Amino acid sequence: PKETANSSGYNEFCGGKGLNQSCAAAKAGAEVFHAGMIGKDGQMLKDMLVSSGVDVSLVRGIDAPTGHAVIQVDSKGQNAIIIFGGANRLITQEYVEEVLDQFEAGDILLLQNEVSSGARAIDLAHEKGMTVALNPSPYDSALEECDLTKVDLFILNEVEGAQMAGIESADPDVLKEALQKKYPGAGFVLTLGSEGSCYFKGETFARQPIFSVKAVDTTAAGDTFCGYFLAGLAQQLPVEECMRRAAAASALAVSRKGAAPSIPVKEETEAFLKENGAAK
Repeated sequence: PKETANSSGYNEFCGGKGLNQSCAAAKAGAEVFHAGMIGKDGQMLKDMLVSSGVDVSLVRGIDAPTGHAVIQVDSKGQNAIIIFGGANRLITQEYVEEVLDQFEAGDILLLQNEVSSGARAIDLAHEKGMTVALNPSPYDSALEECDLTKVDLFILNEVEGAQMAGIESADPDVLKEALQKKYPGAGFVLTLGSEGSCYFKGETFARQPIFSVKAVDTTAAGDTFCGYFLAGLAQQLPVEECMRRAAAASALAVSRKGAAPSIPVKEETEAFLKENGAAK
C-alpha cells in the first residue's frame, strides 16, 4: 500500500483463462473449439489460438475493448493479477445459444468465470447432455446465479474450493468432505500449489505430487493443468494419467515466462515425463 516500485521489465502476452485453457487442451491433443468475444484489438488472441491448433470459427468481434489483465510477477515468480473484463463480459445469452447449438451430448463444455452469461451456458449444456466443466475463477457473486448442481466437474484451487464450500479452512481433507457434501454428483480436481493436486468423485480418489522445477512465472500454471486434464478425459485416459500429464505440463509452463506462450505441446510434455519419471 502507498508504495511505488520500479519494474525490471514490461511484456505483453496473450492470455485469459479461456484462451490459456483452450491452447493447453489443443496442445495436449484434443479437438478444441473456442468461443468468446474480442474487440478490434483482439486479433493477436485469435492468431495465438490458431497457432495452438484451436478452431476459432465461433469467436466474434464486437465494438468494445478486448479483455485485459495486468499481471505483476515478483522476484520469486509469484503473481498478482487485476482483470478488466471488456468484451468477455458482453457475451449474450443469444450468443451462448448460437454457440452451443453446434454441439451435442458427450461433448465437453469448459467454462470460467471471466465471461458473462455463464448461467445460461451451464443450463443449456446440461440440457443437451454435454459434460460441463467449470473453473470457478475469479470467484464472485455471478457464480451464485448459476445452478452449480448441473456442473459435472469442478477444477479449482484450495482458495476457490473454500469459497465454494462456504468454509474458511483450505485443508484438502476438510475441503473434500465439504465439497462432496454440497455437490455429491460432481467430480473435483483440486490444485494445491507446491502440494500438488488431487481428484475426487464419490469413492474415487487420486493424488498427484508436483514435478520440481525452478519457477519463473506461475501465471498459466492452473490453466495449463486444466486444459491438459480435460484433454486427457476427452481421450478417455485414466484419471491418474490425466493428472500426471497435467502436472508435467504445468511444471514446464511455470519454468517459462508468459501465459499462453509458456504452455508446452504434447511432445514436450511426453519428453519431460520420460526424463523425470514420477513426480516428487
